[in-house]
This record gives sequence, structure tokens and C-alpha cells, in this order.
Amino acid sequence: MADQSGWDRFFLALLRTPISIWARPHVLPEDLRKRYANHPRPLCYALERRSVADMVVLEKVAQAQGLPDPMQSLKPPLPSQSAFFLERPAGFWGNRIDRRIPETLRELVAAVAADASLDVDLVPVNILWGRAPDKEASWFRLLLSETWGRVGRFRRMLSVVVNGRNLFVQFGEPVSLRGLLEAGVEPQRAVRRAARILRTALSRQRAAAIGPDLSHQRTILTQVLKAGAVRRAMSDEMRSKKISRREALKLATDYAGEIAANYSHVFVAIMARGLTWFWTRLYDGVELHNFNQLQQIADGNEVVYVPCHRSHIDYLLLSYVIYYKGYAVPHIAAGINLNMPVVGRFLRRGGAFFMRRSFKGNTLYTMVFMKYLGLMMARGHSIEYFVEGGRSRTGRLLPPKTGMLSMTLRSYLREPKRPIVFLPVYFGYERLVEGKTYIGELSGQPKQKESVVGMLRTLPALRKRFGKVHVSFGEPVHLNDILQKHAPDRVAGQAEKTDRPAWLPAAVDDLATSIMMNINSAACATPINLLALALLATPKQSMLEADLARQVEMYASLLRQAPYSAHVWVTDMDGASMIRHGERMEVLQRLKHPLGDVLKMTEETSVLMTYFRNNVLHLIALPSLIACCFLNNRTMSSVDIQRLMRRIYPYVCDELSLRWTEAEVDAAVLEVLDDLANHGLIEALEDNTQWRRPPTGSSEAVQLSVLAQITVQIIERYYLAIAILLKSGSGRITQEALESQCQLMAQRMSLLHELNSPEFFDKVLFKNFIDLLRSRKVIDVNGEGRLTFSEVLDVVALDAQLVLHEQIRNSILQVTHA
Repeated sequence: MADQSGWDRFFLALLRTPISIWARPHVLPEDLRKRYANHPRPLCYALERRSVADMVVLEKVAQAQGLPDPMQSLKPPLPSQSAFFLERPAGFWGNRIDRRIPETLRELVAAVAADASLDVDLVPVNILWGRAPDKEASWFRLLLSETWGRVGRFRRMLSVVVNGRNLFVQFGEPVSLRGLLEAGVEPQRAVRRAARILRTALSRQRAAAIGPDLSHQRTILTQVLKAGAVRRAMSDEMRSKKISRREALKLATDYAGEIAANYSHVFVAIMARGLTWFWTRLYDGVELHNFNQLQQIADGNEVVYVPCHRSHIDYLLLSYVIYYKGYAVPHIAAGINLNMPVVGRFLRRGGAFFMRRSFKGNTLYTMVFMKYLGLMMARGHSIEYFVEGGRSRTGRLLPPKTGMLSMTLRSYLREPKRPIVFLPVYFGYERLVEGKTYIGELSGQPKQKESVVGMLRTLPALRKRFGKVHVSFGEPVHLNDILQKHAPDRVAGQAEKTDRPAWLPAAVDDLATSIMMNINSAACATPINLLALALLATPKQSMLEADLARQVEMYASLLRQAPYSAHVWVTDMDGASMIRHGERMEVLQRLKHPLGDVLKMTEETSVLMTYFRNNVLHLIALPSLIACCFLNNRTMSSVDIQRLMRRIYPYVCDELSLRWTEAEVDAAVLEVLDDLANHGLIEALEDNTQWRRPPTGSSEAVQLSVLAQITVQIIERYYLAIAILLKSGSGRITQEALESQCQLMAQRMSLLHELNSPEFFDKVLFKNFIDLLRSRKVIDVNGEGRLTFSEVLDVVALDAQLVLHEQIRNSILQVTHA
């Protein structure tokens, strides 16, 4: 054992067997054996604190993973020890720390410096007793779990006994001693530098597992209130409101107390245990996808989790998954509406910090919040917030709210200590706890205010079957890449002189767009999603069982063979299994018939299922839009299809956060055409320059038609807005009036044609479409605030006639002229 005393040797011989039998370590990274297979250089392990128990565990893990034994000597001329500790306990109870550089490290550097052909890799290893939440079996274990506090020999002994089957062993990236010396560093400096690098690596590993070493809440708030920007904001508040310094300080203190979390590792560990029980009763399972995206960026970066927002369950679910996999629970930005009695206190203990819905006109509150956010990031704690702002009631991603993104960038630019990486997260549910509430809100009822009573009312609903829930991590967005794009002359790691550089708004918008696209690119297509896509595209939300099975199998096959992105997950069920699953989840009703059963949805179920259709609508959007080209045409050329897709793509891309740029659309269209042809839905003619739909009445023609109906309502909504604008005439209607008329006309069409799709008459979608028409100069605004347009709008309307069936166009024109 490294730097061992007589007592160390005695206790090692005494405790090796019982600890080895008792300990059940969970090893990270999981591919450790593969990483170090046939490693060319000698390995020497660097541990944080001297401990006989840690050494026994390391010996056991090394043997199991095929690594060199830490108890064996290195070959001469290297020193005999193959492991050492950077810290050693001092004092009778071991409650003091000796941080002198270990002699073994000095000898290793000297040996490598003396022999140019020699090199040694130092491997930092962290051993955390009581960190694995999936193996917690008692509340007492949680109280003895690993923290940043220094513990004595007695506390360590208790932790080994209580948490022996509940520990993590983390291996970091190896540090080459030859690499340090070749950098021109003298041996004595190389020793200090190696010790510093190892301490930093071990500290980062520990922070990734249990969170950074945060001081008490009062200490953090004191640092916030002492910040220069906060003090200047207090002075401005004193002048504008004519209040004393004492009153301004009290106001700032109240703001800080309203915002700040009061994180407790023990509370989080206890909650993890409780949530394990909760998930097993609520869901059939929690499926995790693409977790390697977090593993690749966790070390050395400030991770900002930016999930989509489907349900209040999101908060708990993401924190639980992160903690379960051995990483620190993030601090979560929660709306002030959740700071309810009792509930708010628990959320703070779990890492939630609260923010008001609007910061407008309150400079002091803004500065206090930004300084608190910046301090959390500077101290290395991961952050989580929902980039959409609120929960989506339609199942689509909401337009991003860029306030938190802007404050994150501004905080980083003031103190650029650690690179920031935004990690998008997608949630996929098969049933929502808030399902009935969403139906009411989609039907026009006012949004219900969160309250303790409201939460209690949802408890009976938890007895239902909720299926599986999917958590999928998307491709990370590195802030430095965004900054390099928008501020190429900026020096990395250097603080900005101005709080709001001119390029900041464009960088924030680019960042928001990238995050939204990457959330969508990590979507999960469950059986419920695919059933919703199929049945909601039919007039009565019903299909023959055989047709439905064939349709959902076709959707799954399309998504597998020409995947939207490499991070998309698609169910492996066949059509019959999906139908059985839909019946178990009570989203399908079976109508028995001698010639074949019919599967349908009730009216209420249909409204809610639009939510689950919209979760994955973007995955099938391009194939569906191309299928629309064959609704009114038997044959289409590649050139015409590409032109139509180029025409409509910018608006659909903006609405659904699609991943292709406009320059990539032509190639994407050709790829989808080939995929549709491979599935027999269209036929290639004349060397793939012409495409023909199947004969009318064939099963393939029916499949193509149902596929087209998925997005045809989007085109109808666009055509409706254009038809109203053309009817009104150039320079005769304001945007606000156009939005209102579009909403009313769409509501009328929905009533006439029984469209169970609330977003068809969503005023926000019409507003976004008109805004984009303006930004693309298709329409303009005159001096009187009225919308003007040229003949370009007529060309757009003519293109719609190629896609929309004559009956649909007549229905829209009839409604607009009524």
C-alpha cells in the first residue's frame, strides 16, 4: 500500500477479506475494461484521501476490470508503489488533513525525468461511499452518504459498514508524466503541477457525482449582495424611489431570499429513494436514451440542462435520472407560482430556485437574479431551466423564451470561468398526469393556477395506467461555438467590457434555435405517438384493425430506415402489438364486426391524442408534406416537388423546429422520395425524375393518403390566412385584425368539418405565420399599420392549389367569403 505505516499494513491484512466480500462497487465509466485494454504504459493510481477501505475496493475493481493491481510494485527504475494518496488524515481522530505532496509522486517524476524512454500514466480514482441511489436500502444509509465535509476515522468506518454495497468508483482520464516534462517544465514544478492536475480532476469527479462544494445559503446570499452590480442597482433604487440605504438593502435581501435554493444532499438522497417507489407505481418503466451525451461533457464544463416542458413531472424525472446515473442534481429555475406553502420549501431543498414571470422594470431584482445565477455557474453547479418558459398544452415545442438564455450568456460573459454546454432533453410520455386539465384549456377554459389543493385533486388520477416514460438527451450545444460564430474577434475566457454587446441578441436567437432543433432531434416515437398519427388523420378517427396495424408499422419503418436524426428512438413493436398496447392504455376502443374489427377513439380521447401526435409530428412532417403533393396529382416531377417544399418549408420549419436548413431541403426531399418508393407508396419513373402515386383503391394509395393527412391541416391553415389577406386586399387590414379573423374562420371550419385539433385555430400559430411572412418580405406594413403585398402572394396561393384538393380549397374560400 502506498506510503503505508505499520498500522496501515496491519489493518489492510485484517480488513481486506471482509471489505472485499462486503463491498459492491458501481464503476464509472462503464466501458472501463475496453478503455484500458492493452494499455501501453505503466499505470499508477492517485486517490484523494488515504483509506484502507478505499485501497481494498480499488484492488477489487482492478481485478474485476482487468487493470493492474494497485498493491503490486511498479518495475524498476520506477518506485515500488503503484498507488498513492494526495491527502492523509492527521490527528488522533483523523479529523485534520495533511496535504503535503506524497513522496511516491516525487519519485515517479524523478524517474521519468531521468529516463527519456520512460513514461507513466497517473489515473485519478474517486471512491464515494453511499452515492448509488439505485442501491439505497435504508434511510440511515442516506445520512452517512458521501459529502464534501471532512470525516474522521469513526465516521468513515460507519459509512463503510452501512454503505458497503452502495458506492461509486470513478476513474478519470490518465495524466501522462512525460507530457508534463516535455512541456518544458522543471521536475520540481512538474511535481507540483501533477499534484494540482490530479486534485482538480478528483474534485471535478466528486462535483459531477455529488455537486460542487456549496457553502451555506446565507454565505451565498451574502456574496450576491456584495456584488458591485447589485450595489449599483441598489443605489439606483435609492434615487428613483427615494428610500434609504437600509431599505434598499432589505429589498435586495428579500429578493435574494425569494430566489435562492437551499440545496440539501441528504434531502435529495431521501427523495431519490421515495421517487424510486413512486415511479414503479406510476409508470411501467423509465427509459433512458443517449445518456452518453451527458457523459461526454460533464467533466470540466458548466452543464445547463434545457429540456422541453410537458408536465410538472419533468422537474422530478430529470433530476431523478441524473442522480440515479451518478451525477449531481442540477439547480432548477422554477416559476414563482410553484413557491407554494410547504411545496416551495421542499423544492428549494431539492435545488429549485425561483424566478418571477417578468423582470420588466425591476433592475434591482434583475441584478440580484443574474448575480445569483452567475455565482451558481461560477461555483460549478449545473443549472436546469425550460427554454419554452411554460408547459406546452398542444404537445408541440413552444416558441423559445430567450430571457434565461440571455441572462446565462451575460453572466458567463462577466465571469467566463468554465465553458458552458447546453444539453437539450426530450420527454416522451404515454399518458399525462395533467391530461384532463389540458383538454379543458385546449377547449377554451382558463388556465388553472397551481395550488396545493389542485395538486391533491390530481392524486386519484395516479391510480391509472401511465405506460412508459422516455427521457432522451440530445446533441449538446457548446456556447463557445455560438460565440465564435457571432463574435469571432472575442478572446476566449476574457470578460466582456460591456454588459450587452451588439452581437448578443443574434447569438441568443441562434442558441435558442439550436436548442429547440436538438430537443426535437432526440424525440422518441412510442406506440401511442404512432397510433395518434394514424387515427387522427382519418375523418372519424377510426380504422379497420388490419389497416391500422399496417399504417403504424409503415410509420415506424419510415422512421427507422430514413431516421430524422441519429438520436431518435423508435418503438420496436409490430402493428398488432401497438394496437394491444393502445387498448391497454385505454386510448383505443374496439368495435366488433364479423368482417373485421374497427378501432376508434372517442371525441375526448381524440382531443388529448393530438398532444401525443404533436410530440412527434416533426419526425414525419417532410414525408407527409411530400405525400400531400400526390393528393391532387397522379404524377409529379422531382423539380416541382422540390420547388413546392422550398416554398412551404421555411414556415413549417419555424412552426415545428425542423433540423434542415433551407439549403439542405432539396437533398432531404430526394432522400425521402427514395424512402417512400422503397415502401411502395410511390413509384419512380424516368430515372427518378418523375414520381407516380399507386393506383386509386390500392392499400398503398390509402396509406399514402393517410400519411398526407397528417400535415394537410398545416397547409390549410396557411392557405386560410392567405385567402383572407387576398380577399381583404393590399393595404386594407391590420395584422391584429387578420390574426383575429384567421382564428374565427378556423374555428368555424373546425365546427363544420369536425376537426378535433385545437391548434388548428390557435391564434399564436397564425401570428407566427404572419410574422414570418413579414420577415421574409412576402408581405409588408404601410405607414398606417396595414398589411400590403405584391403578386408574390398570388403565386403562393397558386402553389397551394397544386397541393390542396379542390373540395378543401372551396371549403376555405366558402368560409372566408361567408
